[in-house]
Amino acid sequence: MKTALRLLSIFFISSILISSGCKKGGGGGGGGGTNEANLAVTLNPPNGSVQVPANGPNFDLTVTITSTMPPNGVKIEITAKKDDGTNPAPFFTSTNNTSTSVNNYVITGTPATTACVVDVKVTSLTKPTNIWTGQYRYSRK
Repeated sequence: MKTALRLLSIFFISSILISSGCKKGGGGGGGGGTNEANLAVTLNPPNGSVQVPANGPNFDLTVTITSTMPPNGVKIEITAKKDDGTNPAPFFTSTNNTSTSVNNYVITGTPATTACVVDVKVTSLTKPTNIWTGQYRYSRK
């Protein structure tokens, strides 16, 4: 009987030691999405503004990324077109990829005495669903 108790005790202790050595390890990343700050952008002229008519035909635009720059940078898309309600084709477009926070552009070819709208779209190249859009209006004398 002592032998049976001794064997049972050894079996019990062995099973505890074996089970403690076979714990499931913590899993690695499961391929979750990129966690990056939402894009924050400042325009000059300011987003949402209506500028007073000015001499042209060229107009400066500065697009400043004020949030943390995504690791792969951003794509900046700019279009300028007449704001006459007919949804005309843009007279100015620019698209470029950058990792620079401050980006300067010159809107060219602005028609005289016509209200115009500039649309700016900034998209993260790391997380394409991270998008900022803005717009302002201006006109040339």
